[in-house]
Amino acid sequence: MTSRRWIVVAAAFLAAPVLAGCGAGFDATTNMPYAPNEAQVLIENGQYGAKSGIHIPQAFILGPDSGAQLAWRGSAPIYLNILNTSGTPDTLQAVNAGEMGTVKITAPIQLPSNQLVNTGKPSPQLVLEAIPKSLRGGESIKLDLQFANAGVVSMNVPVVTRSREYASYPPAPGATPAATPTPTPSPTGEAEEEAH
Repeated sequence: MTSRRWIVVAAAFLAAPVLAGCGAGFDATTNMPYAPNEAQVLIENGQYGAKSGIHIPQAFILGPDSGAQLAWRGSAPIYLNILNTSGTPDTLQAVNAGEMGTVKITAPIQLPSNQLVNTGKPSPQLVLEAIPKSLRGGESIKLDLQFANAGVVSMNVPVVTRSREYASYPPAPGATPAATPTPTPSPTGEAEEEAH
């Protein structure tokens, strides 16, 4: 092998770690928490986490169909997946949405140890009511979850539209339908008639 080829091979060999390092480091995409859909997860100190043994791997507020809106003073179901890993049972007693409405809870939600609980099955047990503005999806609402043992866990929960993976959920009550486009006459059709 000529010295010129050795230089090219050595340069490529030395450049490989530098190029591979472009995606590495503390701020690399692969080191960041990843949510596979629009729903939120409980993040503590920049990582998937638990506060006092409470993990929330999925949280969202179901908004309207795509292109529609939830009306002012309307309501929206809240869906949470909660895992209590503390070793002792806990209870979700209340949820506070601050100035974004009140949260109706059908009954305190029991959280056995190491069992995933979905607050939306068989039907939503948490409903955000008296929303002070119309919602279209894409908004985020801060919820303070009050647990009997774990205390208050706060998180920003997104309002997601009822589309894609959420299309099979029952519609939010009182959502206004999406506007349907009205057909307009084509200007090219008029030009063709005038040409005859």
